[in-house]
Amino acid sequence: MNLTVGLQHFLVVAALLFGLGVLCLLTRRHVVGILMGIELILNAANVNLVAFSHYGGNMGGQVFAIFVIALAAAEAAVALAILLAIFQTLKSSDVEEMATLKQ
Repeated sequence: MNLTVGLQHFLVVAALLFGLGVLCLLTRRHVVGILMGIELILNAANVNLVAFSHYGGNMGGQVFAIFVIALAAAEAAVALAILLAIFQTLKSSDVEEMATLKQ
């Protein structure tokens, strides 16, 4: 019995991660849930980059994945700082209530 993991297995996992990220992005009302959806989408892209890098024979995908991870960490830090500032003002993290800040 041959149990090898091929490129198509990684692509299925990445597609599932991407789908869950989009679902989380569309159904969550709180900012933290939306940020988790964005992180899932970025992780799906990382899985694709590393898988194509591994099966393609070059290291470019892995280097790009490291840049995406660094970018995601910076994005999460900035987004959480903004969330804390908004929470101090509104006492809520509901996305629909943040529309009142426009007025």
